[in-house]
Amino acid sequence: MRPVAAEGRAMGTMTEETFRRLTIGDRATLGTLGSEETPRRLGLVLDARAEALIRIGALIALDAPSASFRCAVEAAQRAGAREEDLLAALIAVADIVGTPKVIAAAPRIALAAGYDVEAALE
Repeated sequence: MRPVAAEGRAMGTMTEETFRRLTIGDRATLGTLGSEETPRRLGLVLDARAEALIRIGALIALDAPSASFRCAVEAAQRAGAREEDLLAALIAVADIVGTPKVIAAAPRIALAAGYDVEAALE
């Protein structure tokens, strides 16, 4: 008997299989997550800009150090992200990560983008 998706259709796509394998902690699947080929193999390719902004959102949630934001912001800018996009990423996760992480991340992201907020406040 095949598993059934929530809306009643049979599950069987590569995406659904990957969700199942991740849910059970399949080591082989987990080992492929860092590979650049995995999303393409699954047909799940984000554009570089969207991927970079998602990474920035994850860094905000992790309360990452400035060096991490520098790398992520540089990648986002190389992919075409503007300062407004960086701010939008921060705002998008604000209600999920909470005020303290937003306050901590804002100057790190701005500085990585070339704007020293703290110097501007002096």
